[in-house]
Amino acid sequence: MNEIQELERRVSAIEERNKRVEGDKAWETSALRKGLIVILTYIFAVLYLKVADTTNPFFGAVVPTVGFYLSTQTLKLIKDKWLSNRKND
Repeated sequence: MNEIQELERRVSAIEERNKRVEGDKAWETSALRKGLIVILTYIFAVLYLKVADTTNPFFGAVVPTVGFYLSTQTLKLIKDKWLSNRKND
């Protein structure tokens, strides 16, 4: 394999990796993923509160669900601020 073919192979491998990374990043920030996590958090909280025999598990499960949602929104702001400060170093 000559040098040009080796470079082409390496560039192709990098491009394939970049596509995977971009897809992973898109999934991590997608509304579908956040929505699924919110729904699953709510379901598990309801199940836990039912097992714990609370008076209203459907209402009580709203608190951790909203907490999770707010944390996903807040963390993006904190992450962006952290990244901008890190670039200044």
